[in-house]
Amino acid sequence: MQLPTKFIDISMALDDEIVVDPPAMRPKIEMMEHGDNLDRWRKLYPGLDTDDLPGGVASSYETITLATHNGTHVDAPKHYHPVDKNGDPMPGIDEMPLDWFMRPGVKFDFRHFDDGYLVTPEDVAAELSRIGHDLQPFDIVLVNTSAAAAYGGDHYVDSGCGMGREATLYLTSRGVRVCGTDAWTWDAPFSHTAKRWAETKDPSIIWEGHYAGIEEPYCQIEKLQNLEALPDKGFVVACFPTKIRGGTAGWTRAVALFD
Repeated sequence: MQLPTKFIDISMALDDEIVVDPPAMRPKIEMMEHGDNLDRWRKLYPGLDTDDLPGGVASSYETITLATHNGTHVDAPKHYHPVDKNGDPMPGIDEMPLDWFMRPGVKFDFRHFDDGYLVTPEDVAAELSRIGHDLQPFDIVLVNTSAAAAYGGDHYVDSGCGMGREATLYLTSRGVRVCGTDAWTWDAPFSHTAKRWAETKDPSIIWEGHYAGIEEPYCQIEKLQNLEALPDKGFVVACFPTKIRGGTAGWTRAVALFD
């Protein structure tokens, strides 16, 4: 078996200093340094002296408070609705088929679209034509948006284009079951949708890319990174989600693999 020879990390590190979530959703990371853990080790090993340990220090670790939707993560269908169009229960992240999450990748370069723009099926078809690719069942489609350049700033959550309902159905009707974005959400940023809602009061615009999965359940990877380093095609994506019983999402260390 031939193993890949090149790896590109397309995941975002969990970080409680760089702002990539709204205030109520931000993770908290408490670091326990080597020297701070000595008392715990002394209780575990009565009679232990500091000089008994290499360098006089114990182990270090972190205590993290976070949601399953922090960092780079995979949304399960259960996240966006309890049942599909037939009334069948949507699967949680622990129920997803593993073979969905290591497949050939395709990248759409949509960095030129304005923040809040809703991608259409015509946009998708034009991009596929540009890169010379016919979508295959189970291709993993990655969307490179303007949010990539906003990472580390104050407006990341409000940045990037979104995939509209019809653009999403364009993908899922052709057998795509996992897709991803380097933006905060697969849809247009909530702040932009809220402005359109204030003007139209049209409920169909709310979370339309996610809700498209009621028709054909699929998974979204959100908050990817480094997509600009990828070619348009010719790579494999590995993005296995953490197994959380009944979970609506699972964190992933998404990686692009090359021969």
